[in-house]
Amino acid sequence: MTLPEPSFAHLLGLTDDTGLFEHARHLLPSRDHGYTTDDAARAWIAVCRQPDPEPGLVRASLTYAGFLDHARRPDGSFHNRLSFDRRFTDAVGSEDSQGRALWALGTATRLASQPWLRELSADLLRHAPAPDWSSPRANAFATLGFVEALASDPSDPHFAGLLQGVARRLPRPSPGSWPWPEKRLAYDNARLPEALLAAGVARGDDSMADDGLRLLAWLVEVETSGGHFSFTPTGGWEEGEPRPGFDQQPVEAAAMADAAVRAWRVTGDREWAKRVVMAGEWLSGSNDIGTALYDPATGACHDGLTSQGVNANAGAESTVSAILVLQQARYVVSAQGGE
Repeated sequence: MTLPEPSFAHLLGLTDDTGLFEHARHLLPSRDHGYTTDDAARAWIAVCRQPDPEPGLVRASLTYAGFLDHARRPDGSFHNRLSFDRRFTDAVGSEDSQGRALWALGTATRLASQPWLRELSADLLRHAPAPDWSSPRANAFATLGFVEALASDPSDPHFAGLLQGVARRLPRPSPGSWPWPEKRLAYDNARLPEALLAAGVARGDDSMADDGLRLLAWLVEVETSGGHFSFTPTGGWEEGEPRPGFDQQPVEAAAMADAAVRAWRVTGDREWAKRVVMAGEWLSGSNDIGTALYDPATGACHDGLTSQGVNANAGAESTVSAILVLQQARYVVSAQGGE
């Protein structure tokens, strides 16, 4: 299956001069639900990863960066939800939204297209409070951000200290037949092993990196059926429950693609590269019901795969997730000489 190039058309259609609309009715931006730091962070990461971004994407990146800057609270943490009339509706964002903001800032510190924006991102990251969270995924997101920031300057003691602190909070595999460090799989699952692998490599901790690879290999096995991915549904999954489960969401494919790319870079094992392509194929119809979620003509990605078809809506999380998957699939195919 030949995968399409990632299109930013729908993402730009969901973006105004304030931020990125969280939801859509079909492809129409939904003003009722406003904007989130979660989505601005995801979108900024996708734009930062895009080689030679065209001017529209550069402008969008400034919108996403400006949203995160505006969402900062006096202590350096972040609001998450902004209404269409530009009022923050939360006292402080969720732990996961805090983690995603740090991930985006770390990514921009290394990859933003303008030098001044890289410097600004690093400054914002330095002034964010050190993570002290209970959410495993928030800690994973922050870990990925600090790894990116440290890659931009490996001698920076501040980013090294932040990474060391948050890496200690990452859950490690459990003994026995259920190695997942939670009772049940939840959401954005592959971010947990990816963070272990990323932190282990960055810190020279072979045990942590090995734990990440082992946990990711187990997750791939659990979430593969009939030669395609069958991702954990929105309600989660634990051993003994029926599969396939629905709704399945594109955010799981994005997490898997990123984790598999990292595993491929670390090990050189081409099987990991194949898993990246499989995540893209899941979007294009190689899934439990044989229906595509991503529309290359519009750049929109449907919000979920149900037992009866796809959710007709195409919001920010799903659309950004599809872009992230297709970026990574294009990268591994190109790196392997177009195979």
